[in-house]
Amino acid sequence: MKLYHAPLSPYARKVRAAAILLGLESRLTEIVVRVADSPPEVLAANPLCKIPTLELSDGEGVYDSRVIVDYLDGLAGGGRLVPAEGDARRRALRMQALGDGLADAAILVRTLIPAGLAHDHPLVQRQLAAVWRSLDRLESAPPALEPMDIGGLSVACALGYLDVRFAEDPWRRDRPALADWYAAASALPCLARTAISP
Repeated sequence: MKLYHAPLSPYARKVRAAAILLGLESRLTEIVVRVADSPPEVLAANPLCKIPTLELSDGEGVYDSRVIVDYLDGLAGGGRLVPAEGDARRRALRMQALGDGLADAAILVRTLIPAGLAHDHPLVQRQLAAVWRSLDRLESAPPALEPMDIGGLSVACALGYLDVRFAEDPWRRDRPALADWYAAASALPCLARTAISP
């Protein structure tokens, strides 16, 4: 299987960390791409031309980090990162939505400001408010570390993105519980080996 990704993408990092956690890393060939160049191999597998995209051995494309992780979880027997049912499934998927939404808002800010919108523009402020509200919610209820599931992975990867792209905004300052959780999560091999840097 080929995994098309970009090193700074929190969603690609989530997939890469999931593969390590599930013991499937050796089955992936990681290929770094620049989607702005519309690489033909990515377009062939994913008409959206977004990363991460997983290309299966038969050429079928699997895309969106949530779908890819669910697919990998199934390959590993199922229920390890994405609980099969009940409250555990709902909690893991809700935490994944929060982590991915945090990353979405942060990435949008990084897109809007270079596009010419001022830091105090209402669109920018709305996304920043989503970032800070998400962090505050996570401070009051951080994800579980054991077992690490798709929700925890999503949150950790979003926080790693903030560390790289929003280094000037110290999110840890008023969030000691989340900072402690992230320090412990970052030490897990799957996250330590996929850590991103500017």
